[in-house]
Amino acid sequence: MKSFKLANKTYSNNSLPYIIAEVGVNHNNSLEEAKKMILSAKNAGATGVKFQTYKAEKIAAKDSPYYWDLKMESSTNQYDFFKKWDQFSENDYVECAKYANSIGIDFLSTPFDSDAIEFLDPMVPFHKISSSDITNTPFLRHIASKKKPVVLSTGASTLSEIEDAVEILYSNNCNNVILLQCILNYPTKFSNANLSMMNSLASAFPNCHIGLSDHTLADENMLVLTTAYAMGARVIEKHYTFDKTIQGGDHLHSMDEEDLSRLTSNIAFVNSLFGSDLKEPLESEELARKNARRSIIIQNKLRKGDTISEKDITYKRPASGVSTSNWDEVIGRSVNKDLDVDHILQWSDLI
Repeated sequence: MKSFKLANKTYSNNSLPYIIAEVGVNHNNSLEEAKKMILSAKNAGATGVKFQTYKAEKIAAKDSPYYWDLKMESSTNQYDFFKKWDQFSENDYVECAKYANSIGIDFLSTPFDSDAIEFLDPMVPFHKISSSDITNTPFLRHIASKKKPVVLSTGASTLSEIEDAVEILYSNNCNNVILLQCILNYPTKFSNANLSMMNSLASAFPNCHIGLSDHTLADENMLVLTTAYAMGARVIEKHYTFDKTIQGGDHLHSMDEEDLSRLTSNIAFVNSLFGSDLKEPLESEELARKNARRSIIIQNKLRKGDTISEKDITYKRPASGVSTSNWDEVIGRSVNKDLDVDHILQWSDLI
């Protein structure tokens, strides 16, 4: 993986990931609740906290059908759903951005229309594009014109559609694109997680960086996201809530503070296992190199002046004598002293 920069930090194979705690609309239209969630996400180890910026009138027609599980969200059309959660004012977003910056966590928000792009641009270090806008050519062009990094979710998309979106971004001066594997089911069954699709994205888009936007239920040990990190995801996004039992919105498939803390702990442990990518013996392996490797050992007693044949020698531990890598070099040499059976051959024994 090539290293890349996001929000003034560099990410690579051996780095910790950029973790996005997506509050989305789980603040329930409350600025006070939003600020509490920002602080909670910061304390649990998130790098950025993300919201969603839209107005129902600009995102969905009034007869737009739903695409979620009605057991979890009762709204039967998208307009009604978005109308419930679009009461945050511009001032509320500004206050959230100020508060996030003051405590050291990046403020992010996904825009869903051109006005939102213009409003958010001065406040965010990069732009996040939802899977729903991956085929929205004018929207992609508008975001690319801001010349900031773009994190693009790829849920419900074909490779051809992703290729078209990436080409639009590149051709409009956006040169830093991170693609997030995503399944656009709320929630996503574990059997549908398809983390291996990250490999397909990495192969198809070698100039992009790959991450995961996850909609599975938060498993007890946060293994879905931990596995994604181990597989190479260096940007990880998941919805965030205080209470996963709240009906509606994105609470059900969110992680809470305990989940996020467990995730960051898991990732720190996995990261500690990566170590160096330069293959060479460790200092701690030196004793094993000396005592677990083989030396050439005398198998038949030899007299001074005898010539060594292959039947006269074998190989045993430790590696304190002539290495078995010199086997062919030793055969045919003469010895300068009597050598007993099980003697560890030394270079000084040879003529």
